[in-house]
Amino acid sequence: MCSLCGVLGGNEHWADAVARPGVYTRNVERIDRRRERANRVRIANGMLARFGLTISDWQGASFVLATRTGKSEIIEDLGHLWPAAERLCGRPCDPLEPGLIAAAEAAIDG
Repeated sequence: MCSLCGVLGGNEHWADAVARPGVYTRNVERIDRRRERANRVRIANGMLARFGLTISDWQGASFVLATRTGKSEIIEDLGHLWPAAERLCGRPCDPLEPGLIAAAEAAIDG
């Protein structure tokens, strides 16, 4: 998605479920969307543990990414996760690393 569409489209990240007429989602109810968001946080934490990081939901509007030493950064959506993870770690964090993908798949199944 281009950045202009992201700005004009509203505050939601393009991958998030939204309840808007004409937009398909199985999560029409707010509680279902929050449950899906919590599940994404759980999966992301499984992947981030490899880098010594955690992510938590902040009021359903943003996320807080933190290191084990307490250094943290607020990110708007999961699209900003990996660049922020690299800034906090001070090293590359490749979300397409085969071991990381295997861990993510295990978290989804678990």
